Parts: sequence; structure tokens; C-alpha cells
Amino acid sequence: MTSVDVARKAPATSEVQHFDVLVVGAGISGVGAAWHLTHQSPGSSFVVLESKETFGGTWVTHRYPGVRSDSDLYTFGYRFKPWRGAPIATSQEILTYMGEVIEENDLARHIRYGHKITNAAWSSEKKLWTVDAVKSATGEAVSFTCGFLWMCQGYYHHDRGYTPEWPGMADFKGPIIHPQTWPDDLDYAGKKVVVIGSGATAATLVPALAEKAGHVTMLQRSPTYFATGRNANELADTLRELEVPEEWTHEIVRRRILKDQGMFAHMAREYPDAVKDEILKNVAAVLPEGYDMKHFTPSYRPWQQRLAFVPDADLFKGISSGKASVVTDQIERFVEGGILLKSGDLLEADIIITATGFRLSVMGDIPFQVDGEPVNFGDTLTYRGMMFTGVPNLVWVFGYFRASWTLRVDLMGDFVARLIGHMKTKGVKKVMVDAGEAAATMTRGPWIEPDNFNPGYLMRDMDKMPKCGDGAEWRHTQDYWAERAEIPTIDLDGPVFRYDDQPAAAARAVEAAE
Repeated sequence: MTSVDVARKAPATSEVQHFDVLVVGAGISGVGAAWHLTHQSPGSSFVVLESKETFGGTWVTHRYPGVRSDSDLYTFGYRFKPWRGAPIATSQEILTYMGEVIEENDLARHIRYGHKITNAAWSSEKKLWTVDAVKSATGEAVSFTCGFLWMCQGYYHHDRGYTPEWPGMADFKGPIIHPQTWPDDLDYAGKKVVVIGSGATAATLVPALAEKAGHVTMLQRSPTYFATGRNANELADTLRELEVPEEWTHEIVRRRILKDQGMFAHMAREYPDAVKDEILKNVAAVLPEGYDMKHFTPSYRPWQQRLAFVPDADLFKGISSGKASVVTDQIERFVEGGILLKSGDLLEADIIITATGFRLSVMGDIPFQVDGEPVNFGDTLTYRGMMFTGVPNLVWVFGYFRASWTLRVDLMGDFVARLIGHMKTKGVKKVMVDAGEAAATMTRGPWIEPDNFNPGYLMRDMDKMPKCGDGAEWRHTQDYWAERAEIPTIDLDGPVFRYDDQPAAAARAVEAAE
């Protein structure tokens, strides 16, 4: 069943409806959220609003040649749905997998496609969110109310990516294309193509384009760390040979990968030079003898940015064959026939592709109000990267960069279901996080410390993101290996939670002492 087939099974919405939970987005996070609500909060009504005409999010937006995951599907896939394919998957394979989740769990009836949210407003008097949306097909305005808002819309703009403004761009005679808006009719056969960028997107595009293009050049300002290996998992293959049930295979392989990734992350922090040497040695082994490794030697420490995986060394095979090359330099200006570099060299090009990253989107850029006052999330303090001071009954899924994004979807699915159940048990309808008196003196820092993780799209707009404070509970740590133990044991009656209009436990303790 295709993504469109599943999407068409969803019923039309009525103009005004109330739900216990409203999920924003039907990508990998939103579909996961729907599964968790179905299985862990069966008494809760919910709806998923999606602006596109189908599910999939990233895997629908990106249609460039070779588009694939850069995380293994044993951990990027859901814990509850065994993955049966190769670890690194194509976008269509991921969409098929998500479609099966929707079909097998009867989730399509909960999803409203073609609904672009225009506003979200909380009323403390009603203890409800009112979410306004517009139906893309008709322009009709509709409204929903809900008790709890679960933001699963991702972290970047889907309409267009980030492309810097370089001098002379208007002089270039060919097309300039961002991978996020790839044209279906682009003919690059036999053409000279320059791909600007050095991340996972560029590493995917270069070998895919090289199959038909005349030549592909990856132009980078600075190198990226790459890891390479077979697009296979020997443990999974062995378990299948032994006819171990797929559910067991999925869980065993998932645990093995997570253990290995945790060890690598630890080594990268504690012994960055040794890890760097090992990464570069592995890359050099799949390049021509004597290749200048400056093109694959970053200036930053391993894991300060996401490590890009190159399955089956396809990028390096393209370089070895002469179909692709890498140039490390800076752009002076675009000219009619290509790109003039700071070094004075000219890169000839018929087509230029700007694989230069995303444009950050905070909460889908939806206008939020709480009791009539606009919310600036850049002024809020985050609780574990998922809840925010001053904003009731809202959770945001923001996944991991050092591990698969979806790992946090499963962790937060458990948390949200537990929180909703706890509120029902207490007989309350409003929950907020509150740092109490400590908030006044707490040191506030950026969403993620640049020294810890510093991709360009975050650095450009970090001021728009919620702030972190003192202590792990007031930070977005990006540490899955700690959070998988911490989040399930969060005390929902602990000092940071405030229910209905009661003070948080910490404030109540101060009042009692007085």
C-alpha cells in the first residue's frame, strides 16, 4: 500500500471538533505519537493534523536522487514495529514502513490531511487549547479544541531550504537547485554538476548523480566526518538464518546498535583525537592511494556535528572512478559558466545544487497565545527539551542528533501517555512546568551548547529556541543513553510540575515552611 492510498482512507473533518489530544504533524514523530496514544491511552480521543496531503514528513518533502536515511532503521524505526530491510533505507522504503504502521493500527481515521494550522491559543479559564486551521483544498477555516497539544511537526521549514546569497548568482546560466525543492523534470545526464555542501545530503546526492551526470563535484567550505561500511547488519543476518522471530531480531539488533553507538559517543567525547584518527583511517582505506585527506579532515571534534554514514562506500567509489571529485575552497562569486573560487580556480558547471541545509522552524512557526498573550518560545525555559515554562499542556518532540530521532518519539510516547493518565487520576486538566524561585537566578543558556553540537541551521537561529537552565532537567541534553533511564522514572508529582492553578511542589514546600 502506498502513502497516498493510506492517506485517502482518512475521513473528512467536521468544522468544529473536540479531542483530548491534538497531534501536529504526520511524519515519523506524529505517526509514532498516534500509535502510542492508541495503545497506551486507549480512553483518550485524539486527532493528527497534517499540512501535507499524505503522511511521511521529511520522506515526502525530499525527492532528490538517492534520498535515504542516514540512521539505521533498527533504531530509526519504531521499537514496536520490526524492521526487515537493510539498515540504511530509501525514502520509499521508509514510507512503506510507516504506511504499514498506519494500516495495521487503524490510524488513518485519526489523521486529517491538508490542514495548515494558523493559530493555537490556550485558555486557562476553559483549560483548553483552540487550534485554528485552513483546509488546503478549499481554503475553508476550521477550528479544533483539545486538552493537550503534542507538537510532532519537526524542526525545519518544508517549503524551502536554506541557500546563502552569493555574489553573481543571477549571472549563472544554468539552474540553481536546493535538494528540498527538487524538480521532477531535471535532466542532468551528461552534465557538469556542482553540489555545494558536505553533509549527509551532499554525500547522498553525489554518488546518485554520478551514475548519469558527466561529472559531479562536491564543493565544500569545510569537511565533514564520514563513516562507511556495508549496508547490512551481520547480527541481523545471522539471527534470520537461525529463524529467530522478527520481533526478537529487531529488539536484539536494536540493543546491540545502541550499545555500540553509546560506546562510540563516549569515546568521541573522552578520546576525540583517537576517534578522529580511526575515522580518517577508515575513509582513506576506500579512497585511491595517496588521496589528499584534507578533504575529509574536519576542523571540529568528532560528534560536534552529526556523523554522516556512507553505505557501501558509494561516495568514495564515485571519487575513485573519476566520476566525482571533492574541492575544499570558498566561493568568490557565481559566473555565467560556474563558480569562481577564492583560490582563483573556476569550477565549470551546467547545474548547481545547494545542499546547504535547513531553515529552522520553532513549533512550525505557528503563532501561540496563552490567555491572550503571545508566546515567544525563545523566552521560555525548557524542561528536558520537551515542555516549556509558561506554556500549559504542551509537549514538543525534538529528537536526537547523535542517535536516531525516533528513539525520543518512543520515550516521549511513554511519557505523554503516563502524564495524561496521571492527570486523569488526579482529576486535573492543566499541567505546567515551573522552576519556582530558582528561575529568577538560574543561568540561562542556548537550547544546545555550541561546543556540544553546532550545525549551521541551529547556529543561525538559536535565539528563537527555548533556553536551557542549570541542572539536567532544565536542559535538552541530547543524551539518549541517559534519558532512556531518566524519562521513564520522572516523578510526575515532583517539584517542577504544577497542576491546575496550584503552585508547583517546590513552591508549596516554601509556603508550608513559612
